[in-house]
Amino acid sequence: MGKAAFFDIRDGSGKIQAFFRRDSLGDENYELLRDIDLGDFIGVKGTLFKTRSGEITVEVVDFTILAKSLMPLPEKFHGLVDVEKRYRQRYLDLIANEDIKDLFVKRSKIISTIRNFMNGRGFIEVETPVLQPMYGGALARPFITHHHALDQDLYPRIALELYLKRLIIGGFDKVFEIGRVFRNEGISTKHNPEFTMLESYEAYADYHDVMQMTEELVSIAAKEVLGTTEIPFAGEIIKLDPPWKRLPLKQALIDKCGIDFMDFPDADSLRAKMEQIGMQVDPLKDRGRLIDELLSTYVEPDLKQPTFLIDYPIEMSPLAKRHRSDPVLVERFEAFIGTMEIANSFSELNDPREQRERFTQQRQMHAAEVERAIAAGELPETEMIDDDFITAMEHGMPPTGGLGIGIDRLIMLLTDKQSIREVILFPQLKTK
Repeated sequence: MGKAAFFDIRDGSGKIQAFFRRDSLGDENYELLRDIDLGDFIGVKGTLFKTRSGEITVEVVDFTILAKSLMPLPEKFHGLVDVEKRYRQRYLDLIANEDIKDLFVKRSKIISTIRNFMNGRGFIEVETPVLQPMYGGALARPFITHHHALDQDLYPRIALELYLKRLIIGGFDKVFEIGRVFRNEGISTKHNPEFTMLESYEAYADYHDVMQMTEELVSIAAKEVLGTTEIPFAGEIIKLDPPWKRLPLKQALIDKCGIDFMDFPDADSLRAKMEQIGMQVDPLKDRGRLIDELLSTYVEPDLKQPTFLIDYPIEMSPLAKRHRSDPVLVERFEAFIGTMEIANSFSELNDPREQRERFTQQRQMHAAEVERAIAAGELPETEMIDDDFITAMEHGMPPTGGLGIGIDRLIMLLTDKQSIREVILFPQLKTK
């Protein structure tokens, strides 16, 4: 405006107006303002006053250019809308779209609330190895790396489970960890190769205790961060207040596709039944994975309100304890909200002899898959026989309730985002 100029300056705490006058700065300094662009970092010194409209403003007596922006910023009015560019250049996304920054502030608050919840229940937060000599605790294909000094292959962990259980064996009654895990599998709106997990283990608890803890944890996180337990997600209003519905997996499948898996004790008979109702089935899948396919096809799409699916076939859960009422089932639940699985839990198997037998059976069931993976130069997607873990169990492990929660999916739920990439600051993308 001739002899005066107004700038808006912004940092992490907010925005304020700065007022520059030629009379205060002198001609030479005032002319420097012409070289300042959107995106530059400047420091200003001056006194505060209010404009006629009541806006708090700094009347600048001196200023410093702290850093020069050599690249143009996204046009502020329209924001940054190119989805791939938003993910590849997240810093521009944060600059241009203030709601994205707010989302990640919420993510931080949700994780802090979870941590406080666990600490308040007497859990000890611990850290376990990221690089492990044996991958286990989940059915997933790992990444692999090589340690040159040890001349040994190591695996970025696919789960936190087996080391946390070692701590239960060692005398910690309640432990948890929030950390990254790595799975060498597909990328989708619900999967990223690295993601954040909460895993907890509590001695002298079972999956009923963990169910109660899970519904309390999620509802409290929503209440403290969002101010409500009734949240929008994918066009639905989700009600998170406990108690959540408990639904046996067997009954859910009977209701949705008419198949009682108890009537089909082996993979061949179950596969034939699935083909009879029009499904195309991988001939190498074992009975547990066939049941999981039925679950994902017929049951998951309708699990919008919070639901615990409980009591799974033993083939699906090699680390879970047999059901106290039916030895062909295990005491396990998966928690679903908004058609997504957000949590998995067992009454943990604590018999080392049965654990070794289960690992061996898993390898035998997946023998064809293991051979196919090895022939292709890949690592098999199956539980390994971890002798060191079984040795630890042989020293005695108390009855234990375990829990795993996918933090990223929980953030998706609580922020009404349909893609996991929206809630991870730097999602994995194919290199250009």
